[in-house]
Amino acid sequence: MGNSPIAAPARVCEFYSDGAWIEGRAVDQLNEVAGWPGMSAVAGFPDLHPGRYGPVGGAFLADRIYPQLIGPDIGCGMALYRLDLPRRKLKLDKAARRLEVLEDGTAAGEARAALAGTEAELLGPQGLGTLGGGNHFCELQVVQEVADTAPGLAPGDLCLLVHTGSRGHGAGVFTGVEDSWKAGFLPGSEAADSYAALHGAAQAWARINRALLAQAASEALRCSAELICDAPHNHLEARPDGWLHRKGAAAPDRRLAPLAGSRESLSYLMAVPEGPAEALGSVSHGAGRRYDRAAMHGRIRRVKSELEAMRQTRFGGRVICADRDLLIEEAGSAYKDAGAVLRDLEGFGLAREAASLAPLITFKTSKGGR
Repeated sequence: MGNSPIAAPARVCEFYSDGAWIEGRAVDQLNEVAGWPGMSAVAGFPDLHPGRYGPVGGAFLADRIYPQLIGPDIGCGMALYRLDLPRRKLKLDKAARRLEVLEDGTAAGEARAALAGTEAELLGPQGLGTLGGGNHFCELQVVQEVADTAPGLAPGDLCLLVHTGSRGHGAGVFTGVEDSWKAGFLPGSEAADSYAALHGAAQAWARINRALLAQAASEALRCSAELICDAPHNHLEARPDGWLHRKGAAAPDRRLAPLAGSRESLSYLMAVPEGPAEALGSVSHGAGRRYDRAAMHGRIRRVKSELEAMRQTRFGGRVICADRDLLIEEAGSAYKDAGAVLRDLEGFGLAREAASLAPLITFKTSKGGR
């Protein structure tokens, strides 16, 4: 009996220009994933950068589930809210102090009520209403410019961008299957069904978490928040043609998606048309890392003057981050230019700028440690 034929790798579609800052290692990872069993389509976006199990900034369609392509922060995403707080009434120092309530999390009774009757109830209330570490943040922003496609936004409006996920719950799901996912979970298998159920719970939990954080922030600022869009970017989606995995690739909500900048650059709200099928219904979720976390410690000195400078932005805003390591790892210079990412997406017909937003207060943590 002869050897079984080896399936050809999936086609890789690269939605970024020759001028995009893309590490060769990230491209290698993209092509490697294309050769995994059952993989039928791969899309890479201009925020592409290397990840632990595969590239970040890509979408992957397969006939099976690969949990490693989602990673531990299942359901992580970004939600953008419009605040009914006039810009002239905002006092940055006072607002920064008020946002320290984000460290508290949601009270146990309120957390249980928020989860009741949802898939997320399976995971429980622990950690609900908290941001976590890494690149997660809650950012108060001001609208700079708008296009005709901006939903009810005007220059000077205040918005809230919340970036977080399922906290330790998604990590627990991932760790529980880590020894068995190397070749993926075939549809109909016990492993696939179990993972899909737990993934759904973690994704629902993450969405509720973002909503509760926005509620806590708006209440602290003495205003209300209206959701514009909530676009997850680390998740699994069942489709008629297979399982779509997104890792650092946003699924538009209401044909909209946020594109996060850095502490030193604008963020954007994107209008997302249907676009080419090869993009797998996905767009970039942010600027994407230029330098990894370890590299940043070699690029920025741990001296008081440099650390203090990173707590102010060129827009006159504040960065609230008491963790020095995190402050260094998440410095603006660690990230690519979000404007260049957006221009690439526009060039491929994947998105249009709806609004640009400047950071006023970026809240990460007001306490040391992570």
